[in-house]
Amino acid sequence: MSRIFITGSTDGLGLAAARTLLSEGHQVVLHARSSQRAEAISDIASAAAGVVIGDLASATEVHAIADQVNKIGHMDAVIHNAGIYLERGRGATPQGHAKTLAVNTLAPYMLTELIERPERLVYLSSGMHRGADSSLHDLDWRERKWNASTAYSESKLFVTALAIAVARHWPDVLSNAVIQVGCQQRWAARAHLMI
Repeated sequence: MSRIFITGSTDGLGLAAARTLLSEGHQVVLHARSSQRAEAISDIASAAAGVVIGDLASATEVHAIADQVNKIGHMDAVIHNAGIYLERGRGATPQGHAKTLAVNTLAPYMLTELIERPERLVYLSSGMHRGADSSLHDLDWRERKWNASTAYSESKLFVTALAIAVARHWPDVLSNAVIQVGCQQRWAARAHLMI
């Protein structure tokens, strides 16, 4: 069986994928933004290969997450599931980035580089990436008026491009962008097929 790290596994699609993969006998490493969020997965934490804690909006904490994962051991797969959908405002990370960009795009990019290279990478995208502007001008929303839907769409376009770039630069790694479908069980099933 495989050892799999899933970001954002305290609820939603990440939790559904974690439950499915655990039930199939895989070793799953769970991720929570905080210790308080980790309490939401206390029912499955004992069956997991580990629980790592850290806020993906902070580059410092992203480094700490990668260190925690690497201490657990080599991952066969990493599922970049965590994401922010409709953030009310630009927000500001400790490094000054727009929060949606930081969590949905920069964190997966950093984790891809910092975690010991797995055999498989899965990046959760969205069909909304099709409506994004592909311009890199002001991708951090410093000049434009904030638009949560556009920011989300752009972040998913960028993470899809990341998945394609990884596939090109690391041909020995199976890198996929998965477009979310309507229900959690279908996403969990699709994640299973890629593992």
